[in-house]
Amino acid sequence: MKDLSRRQQSILHFIEHFLDANDYPPTIRDIQTELGISSTSVVDYNLKGLEARGLIRRNSKISRGIELASRGSSRRNMVTIPVIGQIAAGQPIPVPGDLEGSDVTETVELGSDLMSNSGQGLFALRVKGHSMVDALINDGDVVVLRQQETCENGETVAVWLKEQRETTLKRFYLEGDHVRLQPANVTMDPIYTPAENVEIQGRLVGVVRSID
Repeated sequence: MKDLSRRQQSILHFIEHFLDANDYPPTIRDIQTELGISSTSVVDYNLKGLEARGLIRRNSKISRGIELASRGSSRRNMVTIPVIGQIAAGQPIPVPGDLEGSDVTETVELGSDLMSNSGQGLFALRVKGHSMVDALINDGDVVVLRQQETCENGETVAVWLKEQRETTLKRFYLEGDHVRLQPANVTMDPIYTPAENVEIQGRLVGVVRSID
C-alpha cells in the first residue's frame, strides 16, 4: 500500500476495523465523522482512489455499499428494503399507483440486527413535506414501514385516504367513527376524516436520514 496517501490508508484501516466490529460496512458519513474529514465529498474522492486500485468495491445506490476486495461480500448481515415511492409528511398529495404495485427503483440497506424477521414485510417510502419534523422525520428522509392493516392509537402510520386517493404519514388516532391524523409539527392542523375513508398501509419502524 505504498502508493496510497495517508488519508486513503486511514480510510481503508477504518473500513477493516468497522467490519470487524459490526459485520457490515460503514457509510460515507461514518467515515467522515470518525476520521474528522472535512466533507463527504472528500471521503468519496478517496474511496474512488481505493476502488481504482482494486482494494474496495462500491455500490453507489446504497448507503452501506462498500466491500473489501480481499473479503468478498461484506453485506451478508444486511437487509435490503425496497423504496417503492413517495409519501407526504405534510398535507396529503396524490401518490401514483398502489403501494404494493409500484416499480422499485431504489433500495436501502439496514443491519439485520435492527430489523426483526429478516426484513419480512418491510417496505420504504421517501418523505415529501415537513409535517413530521418534530418526530425527527424530515423532507427527503426514507421511512421504513412494516406492512400491516391495523395499529394502536398514537402510532405513526402510512394511511391511504380512499376518497381522495392520496397517502400520508401521520400519527393515528381513532375517535369514534372518525380518525384524526395528527402531524408532528406545531404549525400544522390535524386531518379529520371518517374511519371508513382510512386504510392503514404500514406502521413506521425506522427512519433513514437524508444527508443532503
